[in-house]
Amino acid sequence: MKLRFQADADLNEDIVTGVLRRESRIDFKTATTSGLRGLTDMEVLRLAAQEGRVLVSHDRKTMPRAFFQYIQSSESPGLFLVSQRTEMLDAIESLLLAWTASDAEEWENRMIVLPF
Repeated sequence: MKLRFQADADLNEDIVTGVLRRESRIDFKTATTSGLRGLTDMEVLRLAAQEGRVLVSHDRKTMPRAFFQYIQSSESPGLFLVSQRTEMLDAIESLLLAWTASDAEEWENRMIVLPF
């Protein structure tokens, strides 16, 4: 199955826009579209998991801890962390590569820092 992405409220939505401009077939929801603003990390992880979406975030401070806590009792499609310092094009290219070259099952319960 192809990857599906969910941006959290910390991710620059220009990354989502850039990915979708390059490949419109990618299923990538923004935090705004999903109503994630104001939710806790655990709530965001739960909602992404319910929809089978890899969560994409800039939050390298609290999200990793929440992710590891979450996967102790639940399954997650995965977490992709993107540093705020990462060039936008590098983040976009990494997400496109993951979508093109892998299946969703490969990322289950895994946290990855982008770019590759």
